[in-house]
Amino acid sequence: MIYLTEHQVKQHLSQYGTIRHNVSRLIYSARQTAKQYNVKAIDIFFFMIENKKVNGIFLFEYGFNNRQGREVKNTFKNYYNN
Repeated sequence: MIYLTEHQVKQHLSQYGTIRHNVSRLIYSARQTAKQYNVKAIDIFFFMIENKKVNGIFLFEYGFNNRQGREVKNTFKNYYNN
């Protein structure tokens, strides 16, 4: 996946089974969080969905999310829920 579009997100999430989340809210949250932390939206999306590393932000320590990783996740959740 190169860009964060609704079609590509649906296609990616469908490999895990039934899509239970609002795809447009996922995209919006990833884009807003990426703007706030000055990174790519697709990196934020994969961090939230698959817990992958984000270039430019140190989010992991010993395989677990550090303080900044938890902050990014909370920011994403706030955008998703509001």
